[in-house]
Formats: sequence, structure tokens, C-alpha cells
Amino acid sequence: MSRPTLPSGTALRLLTPADAGALAAAYRDHRAHLAPWEPLRTEDFFTPAGQAEQIAARLADLAAGTEIPWVLVAEDGIIGTMTLTGIVRGPFLSAHVGYWVDTRLQNRGIGSTALHLALLHAQEELGLHRVQASVLPHNTPSRAVLQRAGFTMIGMAPSYLRIAGRWQDHLLYQRLLS
Repeated sequence: MSRPTLPSGTALRLLTPADAGALAAAYRDHRAHLAPWEPLRTEDFFTPAGQAEQIAARLADLAAGTEIPWVLVAEDGIIGTMTLTGIVRGPFLSAHVGYWVDTRLQNRGIGSTALHLALLHAQEELGLHRVQASVLPHNTPSRAVLQRAGFTMIGMAPSYLRIAGRWQDHLLYQRLLS
């Protein structure tokens, strides 16, 4: 994989405890857009205190080697997230990827480039063999991001995740790295 670069003024970096306020604001700003694609969230999730709890849990998973939580940032704050979760070692060498990008910045290659960077990290730094993703069948933009990154659909999982308050089918994708 060649090393892609994000557009000028944007970066992908590890999540830190200092991100709680900015991440809460980003989730509040994009709450309506993200609601159809995510689990139901409590009101506390959208507060700095709620995000501080989320960040602490994610950083504990980072320390345990089971998650890599990144934020996408621009001059005016957090513009999205990219996360490798469920990192498994041994013969599986796999992780799951999830992401979102600020609605105002979609269709500019930011999500695709950040995904490529995450895949490079998974391959070069973590030595993973496979990265998988699950996506709602009607989430055409996210499916396009995955396809541009070389993911292939490997199946459909009925009632896979509880999203927007109900169990929904998901398409399963994978990208083999080795």
C-alpha cells in the first residue's frame, strides 16, 4: 500500500483524555446524522464527562492491545473518528474497523484516506492479517469507502447489531493485509 496523506489542515492522531470536550461537541453537532448508523446513546454520551468516561475505556483497551482509537482533527476541532477494535492475536490476527467523518467534509477523501492510514498501521505496526467491517446495507457512502479501500463483501449477518434502537442486518466486509 502506498502511504496516503490527508488534506492539508487535517490529521489522524490517537485519542487523548484532553479530547473529551471537543469529542462531545463533535458528537452533538453530528448527532442527527450519526443516529441511524449507531447504537442509541444516552444523553450523558454527548457531554464532556460522558466522553471522558468513553475515552478512559478506550485508552484502557489501547493499553491492553485490543483497540486503537484515533480522532480526525482539523484546525476547528475533531472532524471524525477511526477505530480498530476487537484486535485479536494468535492465528486470527484480525481487527474490526469503524469510522465517521463530519458531514460537512464528506466526499473529500478524508474518510478513505484515514481508512488507508489505519490499514497501514494494522499491517505494518500491528502485523494483522485481516481487517473486517460491518455496514448497514443502505449505508451506501460507507460501503463505497470500504470498496475504495479494497474491502470485499464476504456475507450478510442477520440481526447483527442493535443500531438506532433495533436489531439490523449488516453486510460483512474484509480486507486481507497479508
